[in-house]
Formats: sequence, C-alpha cells, structure tokens
Amino acid sequence: MAKHLEYGIQGEQLATERLIREGYRIVKRNWKHKHLEVDIIAYDGAVLVFVEVKTRRSLAFGEPSEFVDIHKQRKLIRAADIYLGGCEHIGDIRFDVVSVYLSDIVEITIVKDAFWSN
Repeated sequence: MAKHLEYGIQGEQLATERLIREGYRIVKRNWKHKHLEVDIIAYDGAVLVFVEVKTRRSLAFGEPSEFVDIHKQRKLIRAADIYLGGCEHIGDIRFDVVSVYLSDIVEITIVKDAFWSN
C-alpha cells in the first residue's frame, strides 16, 4: 500500500479515537455513495456530525484543515443530503474537520462547524 494511503488510514483511526474521547458517538466510518464519501459520521450529543479527516506529515503547505476547499465542501454537503435522505435523523447537523499532523509528535485538532451548508 502506498505510504500516503497508510498515513490517511492512520490519521482516520487517530481522529476516530480522539472524537470518541471527546464524547462523539461514531455511527459510520468511510460511508460511500457512488463517488461521494464521508470519513466519519457521528453524533455529538443530539447533533449529527459529518467529519472530514485531513492527515499531513508536513505543515509546509499549511494546516491539514486548509485542504478542505469549496469543492470538497460541496461534495460533503451533497453526501450529507443523500445520507439524511436514507436515515431517520431529525434535528441539527454540523460539518467538522479533524486535522491530524503526524510528525515527531502527533497533533490532532477538531474544527467544529468548519463550514456551513446552504
């Protein structure tokens, strides 16, 4: 397996563990619908959260969360709409981004309400 894929898997596992420690209840990991994917779907209290995980080994090009551009946001919003159409959730939703920086030390940052859907 390519190293960048291994880092991504490691980052998603670390992000999941951190979210659980923060009180999130994980519902799905790597949920897919056609070409759309959500890394983690979880509840934070009563709020259904769609989580994008970004893992990097270097900050040379910026924080990992900065790589969730408008195109990626739109894809996540479409994925959330499809997911919501097939579940019984009624209430608030949120989009979070978890940045995982893998270096000599591991740094994990949760950005709650990282962006909004229209």
